[in-house]
Amino acid sequence: MKQSVQYGSLVAVILGIAALLPAFILGAAALLPGPSFAADPAQLALGKKLFTQSAVPACAVCHALKDAGSQGAIGPALDELKPDAARVAKALRDGIGQMPSYKATLNEAQIQALAAYVAKAAGASK
Repeated sequence: MKQSVQYGSLVAVILGIAALLPAFILGAAALLPGPSFAADPAQLALGKKLFTQSAVPACAVCHALKDAGSQGAIGPALDELKPDAARVAKALRDGIGQMPSYKATLNEAQIQALAAYVAKAAGASK
């Protein structure tokens, strides 16, 4: 009888921990560094250069973004969309709609710089 009580207590503890695990994981994920527009000026300058001319095709060809002086009409107007850096980085890596993936032509540092620039220039909330 004593063993079954201990076993039941152990199960209760395990279930309690399992119930708290999703909250712990989500809380920890919020602390992890990710794409952010809180970038240094050199990273933002690189991002702007990639947006306006260096990425192939250049983002400015398709997207309107006031800070970049671009008026592209194929993709969404980024000043209106206000995407955060994580959304921009995902679109750059995976492509979206008619937009191609840049995974093969931009390295991760370039993707991060471009995402940070677009998020800051578009006025993303995060």
